[in-house]
Amino acid sequence: MSNILVFGATSAIAQETARLFAAAGDALYLVARNAERLNVVADDLRVRGARQAETEGLDANDTDAHEGLVRRAEEALGGLDTVLVAHGTLGDQAASEADFAAAEAELRTNFLSVVSLLTHVANRFERQRRGRIAVISSVAGDRGRKSNYVYGTAKGALTIFLQGLRNRLHAAGVQVTTIKPGFVDTPMTAHIADKGPLFATPQQVARGIHRAIEQGRDVVYVPWFWWGIMTVIRAIPETVFKRLSL
Repeated sequence: MSNILVFGATSAIAQETARLFAAAGDALYLVARNAERLNVVADDLRVRGARQAETEGLDANDTDAHEGLVRRAEEALGGLDTVLVAHGTLGDQAASEADFAAAEAELRTNFLSVVSLLTHVANRFERQRRGRIAVISSVAGDRGRKSNYVYGTAKGALTIFLQGLRNRLHAAGVQVTTIKPGFVDTPMTAHIADKGPLFATPQQVARGIHRAIEQGRDVVYVPWFWWGIMTVIRAIPETVFKRLSL
């Protein structure tokens, strides 16, 4: 059984993944902005078998609080061996193009806040010579597209950061898993009216995340077919790609 810190615990994907942890009898420390919703999530996880379910309300962008957060999670659970980072925003691309402040907010939430949190987690896990870190990035970070390149930039930077972190922590026995979902039917994508066959459910993505953590995977696309899709997209020459409407 594991002691798990879940950041962004009220997101649809994180909730479904936490339910799989709970079914295994794991202990959970749940963090998100909305404390009231967190309590509902925690109650659900206890019913589903969680050995322990503690909560803390915190905005991801409050980076000054991250060190204390990790310490409190470790103390509350009697140790910490797994961290799932699942928070993020899907901002308005047009707003980010028009106003740097909007672009900066997108980059801060989806990239810089994660770097801050993982800096503290990585240092602790490196000292204890064990641990598992799983972070939700996105297929959007594999190639810049005009429809969401600010969000894609944040996720692409995050993917590179995780590559370096994995390289650094491998010798210490710490696992770093990069999760790359495609389209997922969640409240974050509620504004998309026409959800085609490429959209996955949060349950499908959660199963992929849980399996990747348990198997010690480095990088995983969820659902699996996104690996093939993105392989093709990355292979398109830039002279052709820049003319496409994606």
